[in-house]
Amino acid sequence: KMSSGIQIKPKTAVQKSKTSTSPCSPEPAIKPQPKPSDKLNPKTIDPFGAHSRPPSAFAAIYAKGGIPCRLVHGSVKHRLQWECVPESVPFDPLLVTLAEGLRETKHPYTFVSKEGFKELLMVEGATEKAIPLLPRLVPALKAALAHSDDEVFGRGLDALVQLSAVVGPSLNDHLKHLLTNLSRRLMDKKFKEKITVALQKLEQYGGKVS
Repeated sequence: KMSSGIQIKPKTAVQKSKTSTSPCSPEPAIKPQPKPSDKLNPKTIDPFGAHSRPPSAFAAIYAKGGIPCRLVHGSVKHRLQWECVPESVPFDPLLVTLAEGLRETKHPYTFVSKEGFKELLMVEGATEKAIPLLPRLVPALKAALAHSDDEVFGRGLDALVQLSAVVGPSLNDHLKHLLTNLSRRLMDKKFKEKITVALQKLEQYGGKVS
């Protein structure tokens, strides 16, 4: 009995050392081994099941620790916790990845992409960092605005206004790619007011040309 007790202790010490990681390094992805019973689970072989669909690019990057922020559950409000200060994070490719993540419909990706995009645009020097990425950001926003899911569209609209506030007239040349999707939703009563306000802001930030 004593010898078995001695064997157990060092194991737990090893486990503890594995879990402690530095705040700025991505966590090591420890994949749980599939249980034999999973093979018999009909969910895993259902061609239309959620399990058979490959994860989206955003979900895969998030799982690998490629997005340096995590969702922190609060009693009233959720917030993001950055592993490094957002100012030190390279916009390329993170801002584009977050913009692509706006199309997500699952938690926590919905919150991380929306809040991460917003917070990254709030850092000092965001204008200079975001402008060169516009050719890649606009298609990602267009895809969110074309999405059938109302929440995805709403996130895309908010992100577009946030981007416009940061890059100003630089967005004008790209607006033609986005206005079709906005005009389609103008017919929808629940979005009419929100889109009208968004268009006014785009005009304000874009100047006379817009």
